[in-house]
Formats: sequence, C-alpha cells, structure tokens
Amino acid sequence: MAITKGAKKAHRQSLRKNAMNQKRKAAVRTALKNVRTAQKGDTKALATAYKAIDKALKRGLIKKNTAARRKAKVARMLAGKN
Repeated sequence: MAITKGAKKAHRQSLRKNAMNQKRKAAVRTALKNVRTAQKGDTKALATAYKAIDKALKRGLIKKNTAARRKAKVARMLAGKN
C-alpha cells in the first residue's frame, strides 16, 4: 500500500483513470456490437461508433491505425459489403 502522501494521490488518480478507460473501452465495444445488429445504412449507429472510436483514440486507448481500421470496418458493415 502507498505510504507517502504523493504515492496515495497517485494511486487515487490511477483508480480514476482506470475507471474512465474501462468506460471508454466498453463504449467502443458496445458501439461495435450495435453496428453488427444495425440495419444497412444506419447513420445513427455509424455516428455513435465513430464517436466512441475517436474518443478512445484521443485518450490514447487505441492507436491511430487501429482507430482507422475499425472505422473502415464499421463503414463496410453498414454499407452492406461485409
């Protein structure tokens, strides 16, 4: 367990960051699941997925190419090619 005051604060911060990161990861997973069940051409599902992926990218949860690949896959799914 943390002993110094600074270590205790760092631990609190890491717990908050971990909670937010898990929430963002869950949002990406949920958005991708919703895309799989959405109708062809559903722009609302596409926008939700893009938003979740972009936020995960912005916060450093996924890399740039991973985000691009997932966005392309989502677009293909809703276009009806896959």
